[in-house]
Amino acid sequence: MKIERYAAIDIGSNAVRVLISNVVVSPGTQPKYMKSSLVRVPIRLGQDSFTVGEISPRNIKRMVKAMKAFKLIMKVNNVKKYMACATSALREANNASEVIKEVKKKTGIEIQVIDGKREAEIIATTNIFESINKNRTFLFIDVGGGSTEFSVLVKGERVVSKSFKVGTVRMINNMVSEKVWEEIKVWVETHTKHHTKLALLGSGGNINKLFKIAKVKEGRPLSMIKLNQLYNELNQLDYNERILQWELNPDRSDVIIPATQIYLKALQWSGASEIFVPKIGLSDGMIKVLYRENN
Repeated sequence: MKIERYAAIDIGSNAVRVLISNVVVSPGTQPKYMKSSLVRVPIRLGQDSFTVGEISPRNIKRMVKAMKAFKLIMKVNNVKKYMACATSALREANNASEVIKEVKKKTGIEIQVIDGKREAEIIATTNIFESINKNRTFLFIDVGGGSTEFSVLVKGERVVSKSFKVGTVRMINNMVSEKVWEEIKVWVETHTKHHTKLALLGSGGNINKLFKIAKVKEGRPLSMIKLNQLYNELNQLDYNERILQWELNPDRSDVIIPATQIYLKALQWSGASEIFVPKIGLSDGMIKVLYRENN
């Protein structure tokens, strides 16, 4: 048996995180991916990028500090290889190359800026259907701070996908036009209307939190009725009340509302009545990509 350790650094619009995973390999079996630790730092790069067009000097400093910390975490964990990917916040920042150079100079960490298509491809490498029946048709939705990826999966295969500039950080800054919502509505309706018994598959920190709040068993779906009920309860509270009464982190308390709106709209437009929530994300996919590239 062989155990190798890999790290995935995910630089999102709402937070940056590092996932350390053990990959356990024994002869004649598929590799087992086991999460060892996850550290998340709430640096909201999207707030800079989407409103003023560049990452602020303050957040560049915070990024450098976070990357230094992540490098130490990787070192003490004896990580074999790492991958660092940045999504829409850095993709749309005018000073992205400056940020990447500064991080490389101060920490040695090399950041890849990936587009929505590549992001969807990496997420697709994960075992989404570990506890879910893959013979159904799903509308897979990954809600981020700056963009949301929509994919139609038929019998486990991705048949069509598209990334839209709709994300939770954009929404709390009122930066999503009716035109964009209409584009998403048309896309979802067009690509789901021929599929019966369709369900949603949700990915991202907000839907994971909602799933946990709803106390749904793993492998079971969250109904549209229950999600709508949760939305109404959360929406009646202000930012501070959500932190106190629902034990939400400060950087989750505001974005959970727009995230829920995206899922509810997608349920409505697709005609689905339930949403499954596999415990996967970009970081999990990055670990798989790393292992495959090095073996």
